[in-house]
Amino acid sequence: MQELNFIIPDWPAPANVKALQTTRIGGVSHAPYASFNLGAHVNDDSIAVAKNRQLLSPYLPSEPVWVNQVHGIDVIDAAKSTCLQSADASFTTKPNVVCVTMTADCLPVLLCDKAGTVVAAVHAGWRGLCDGAIEAAVNKLPVEKSEILAWLGPAIGPNAFEVGDDVREQFIEHDNQAASAFKKHGDKWLCNMYLIAQQRLSKVGVTQIYGGSSNEDFCTYTDEARFFSFRRDNVTGRMASLIWLAE
Repeated sequence: MQELNFIIPDWPAPANVKALQTTRIGGVSHAPYASFNLGAHVNDDSIAVAKNRQLLSPYLPSEPVWVNQVHGIDVIDAAKSTCLQSADASFTTKPNVVCVTMTADCLPVLLCDKAGTVVAAVHAGWRGLCDGAIEAAVNKLPVEKSEILAWLGPAIGPNAFEVGDDVREQFIEHDNQAASAFKKHGDKWLCNMYLIAQQRLSKVGVTQIYGGSSNEDFCTYTDEARFFSFRRDNVTGRMASLIWLAE
């Protein structure tokens, strides 16, 4: 078994904000979930998933508040969450409560404020991104928007995410500036989810945005060694993006 491999977000978060991004490296799951799959909903062996989560636990102050992601825009308070509550974002102001989102091409967004009083994790697949999942999470945070920092984690990149006219039209209908995030590709379009996320964050007053397309190594589709990708493999595991407030 390989050693676990994490990405630590490169952003100017305060010292008490802790965050990490898992990769597929390490763990005990077998193909097609090899090897550090944290998703319990993808038909991987449940004992393997439990072991993988156990391997993650020494790096965290408590069990992550896992949610049932449904590609929507509901945001929950992780400290008050019931087990596997349906939501696509969670936030907390309480120390040692771990917010988490799981992805395998969808865009994970981590949020915190400059003072280190609140954190959030957002699951932004194209549907949630289009419908306003990021804005919903930002609006739940009890701080001024100008005080919020955002980190965009590994997702399917702008040179790999091919979509049809219907997806493009939905984004543009929601916000005209999204047109600049699409590039013609035969009879399809290449969609830049990172740019759309940046546009949406900026529109609600969050301008300090890190990660994402500034790092081409973050493309889940092209980096098969490090990342799970649903679009590439169909049957696959899930990575986790985790954030919490240390005491």
